[in-house]
Amino acid sequence: MKKIAMIPARIGATRFPRKLMQLLGGKTVILRTYESTVNTGVFDEVIVVTDSDEIFNEITSNGGKAVMSIKEHESGSDRIAEAVKDMDADIVVNVQGDEPFAQRAALEKLLKEFDGEAGKKCRWRR
Repeated sequence: MKKIAMIPARIGATRFPRKLMQLLGGKTVILRTYESTVNTGVFDEVIVVTDSDEIFNEITSNGGKAVMSIKEHESGSDRIAEAVKDMDADIVVNVQGDEPFAQRAALEKLLKEFDGEAGKKCRWRR
């Protein structure tokens, strides 16, 4: 099964504008989130999906993968749905852009839910 982590990232947060571009230990929050998700090793692919050229460039200039979305989404889930509509993936996990400390064990536990009978009951079909 192909497992993809999608990280929705917008620059215009209401409570803390530009939060994802703030430095955390010398790197931006979004770059730390991307790297920690990749470093868990549990996904076949990790992609940041954003409406911001600045975030897109931050990820791609550091060797990461990002895709652009339209700006008019109401939620990160909507942003992800736009990005994955033509992708080949069995499991898509929404990793929040402002969670720079992804833990392998927690993500493995989540992905395990897609094994066996539990996974058959909750699979999304196109």
